[in-house]
Amino acid sequence: MKFSENWLRSHVPTQATREELVATLTAIGLEVEDVAALGDGLANVMVARIVECAKHPEADRLQVCQVDAGQGELLQIVCGAPNARAGLRAPLAMVGANVGGIAIKAARLRGVESNGMLCSARELGIDADASGLLELPDDAPIGTAIADYLGLPDASIEIKLTPNRADCFGVRGIAFDVAAACGSDVVAFDATPMPALTDKALAVELHAGADAPRYCGRIIEGVNAAAKTPVWMAERLRRSGVRPVSLLVDITQYVMLELGQPMHAFDRDLLSGPVGVRRSRDGETVKLLDGRDAALDDGFLVVTDADHVVALAGVMGGFDTRVTDATTNVFLEAAHFAPAAIIGRGRKLGLHTDASHRFERGVDPELPRQAIEVATRLVVELAGGAPGPVTEAELPEHLPKPTAILLRKARIARVLGIEIADADVERILRALGMQVAAVAEGWSVVAPSRRFDIAIEEDLIEELARIHGYDRIPTTLPGGATRIAAPSETRVEASTVRRQLAAREFIETVNYAFVDASLLKQWGVTDGAVPLANPLSAELGVMRTHLLPGLVSVLQRNVARQAGRVRLFEAGNVFAAPAVQGQAPTETSRIAAAACGDAVAEQWGQPARKVDFHDLKGDLESLAALAGATLEFRASTAGFGHPGRSADVYRDGRRIGWIGQLHPRLQRALDLDAEVVAFELDLALLSERPLPRASELSRYPSVRRDLAFVVADTVPWAALAATVRAAAGPLLRDVQVFDRYVGQGVESGQKSLAMGLILQDNSRTLTDREVEQVVADVVAAIGAGHGARIRG
Repeated sequence: MKFSENWLRSHVPTQATREELVATLTAIGLEVEDVAALGDGLANVMVARIVECAKHPEADRLQVCQVDAGQGELLQIVCGAPNARAGLRAPLAMVGANVGGIAIKAARLRGVESNGMLCSARELGIDADASGLLELPDDAPIGTAIADYLGLPDASIEIKLTPNRADCFGVRGIAFDVAAACGSDVVAFDATPMPALTDKALAVELHAGADAPRYCGRIIEGVNAAAKTPVWMAERLRRSGVRPVSLLVDITQYVMLELGQPMHAFDRDLLSGPVGVRRSRDGETVKLLDGRDAALDDGFLVVTDADHVVALAGVMGGFDTRVTDATTNVFLEAAHFAPAAIIGRGRKLGLHTDASHRFERGVDPELPRQAIEVATRLVVELAGGAPGPVTEAELPEHLPKPTAILLRKARIARVLGIEIADADVERILRALGMQVAAVAEGWSVVAPSRRFDIAIEEDLIEELARIHGYDRIPTTLPGGATRIAAPSETRVEASTVRRQLAAREFIETVNYAFVDASLLKQWGVTDGAVPLANPLSAELGVMRTHLLPGLVSVLQRNVARQAGRVRLFEAGNVFAAPAVQGQAPTETSRIAAAACGDAVAEQWGQPARKVDFHDLKGDLESLAALAGATLEFRASTAGFGHPGRSADVYRDGRRIGWIGQLHPRLQRALDLDAEVVAFELDLALLSERPLPRASELSRYPSVRRDLAFVVADTVPWAALAATVRAAAGPLLRDVQVFDRYVGQGVESGQKSLAMGLILQDNSRTLTDREVEQVVADVVAAIGAGHGARIRG
């Protein structure tokens, strides 16, 4: 929000200097981003009129001007501005003035005497325009100090507003905060209703329910739309970042900047009535003020004339009913539109307007009538005309109702840690425009309708804190007993999982939880995707259903920048649409990792090789070991995985995730030349850990028996190991595979797996007969279950 310092001071008189005012604004939460001083040091700069111009005898681009500065005699000025001409009124820096750091003296330019300098807006320090002289209106009084005429010196102040402070999108809203902080009062505002001089009116109809609960309109006949915008208004607009356009448009902009209520002016003669507000219909179009044709769907709010769309409500007016210099009858509108009905609509069409910016954050529902009256007075005073009656349509049941909030003295002290005098509490709240009534526990407070952000007691306490001064709240250590929450022994902490992956040379990434819907479609993981109602951009339109699409995109960007060996991981939430409509999306914590390039960093000790499935499987099993978990891997049918090199991961019979190499087709679509291996698992299921139980160590020796089986190549080791454990019984301490062989002596389609069985008992030394019985049971079980045979 940008505004003129002098404009603000006209609403809230204060003795604070500019520096003090800027510091105060920042201190109370209205952070000042920029201050541009305007028109400082303009002594001896006057309003002057060029009486005649003649070509300079020695320079093609210079003119010799005779200028009337109200001094009784004409001054000769040599000027090179292209717009210098007889009859023009412009600022004249007299001899002795200092403009833009230049001391003005009498001089001879190419042999011709010059006694001053005609100035541009840039030379005066009030605008960036240096294309020519600053042209003043024909009624500008000659000989008047330019500072007095233009209301200088001044400053253009820009503040950064948080979304909850929509009330400060008008100068008057800022004035209440300044009054509260500086101990002054806001000047009473004249919004006296203008009497109707005609009975001409347009009917107004509301068909959008809570989206548009109030609409005010008024016809003004016989206006002079070609009248010039007065200097005081044009300058306030410029200093607020708005270029003057035409009088009627400038008045609506002025009222919006002063009160915070967006308005629009229609050419009455281009309307047939009634004027209505409704939801747009799919397929409707409207030509907007900027000349573009907007294609609408049923998600927009529109203003209609005889059910024909003439404006995009809360965003931009229509081209076909705009006011021009030829307009003689105008229809002013001021309405209240609910933020939910406007949010994202302009962005959907690639638009961002001052009106939509305000309506998206919330505009005071009580302002439309007041804005209509203020705008009417300005139109009548500056452009003439006869106003008709105000037509107001409203749906009271959809308008916010003021509610009283109990503010307790004890609660203020509890939250802020300090005592604020009762008189100060009442002064601050009343200065902010609130209704305050004393009650037994403290005060009953009703916030003004413009303060959408005041809903609970803590909101009022926040107001007291920022106006009283955060710097006046002492820094104290919290008192009382601190409850220390012990980590659960039945779960591995997420931080431990992160450290483990970092120790295995993975780098953590943090991605947006929003992704491009086309990326999820590319991966084939769109099921359950939750679209955002108000996305930051089209590329961040849905909530992610998996971590891998975003993680692999980061990996791809690193590979594209010549990173040869990339190992990344991410821990975060994924989202899925709820099973029951109206409920919140479900969130699941996941851990994912992706790697490509060499398995180990370049070194002399071992030859280079590419990372593969088994490398990443080892990393995953190191995580499982933290929780004492045994994982099972089964062939996966996930569309984004390589058909022969990917697996679903199970723990205790429950699927907890996926691991494998990405499908070559997906890698090509992602522009990845390197083979990528990755995994993604449910972090909660992976992190479950049984309570550790101490057990006695056996005092008796263990026995190892090595067996080699020839089995079909399609049989995984995990299936064999499960069969061994089931057949060997309680004497089995561990089973390890130590060799895999295919080749001569082993039939095609078969493989030889060698395993070691480690047997032990806690109470005695095992006999050979017991050991041989276990071995026989294992051989029989593997033969029966998997068609395996002992390798000869």
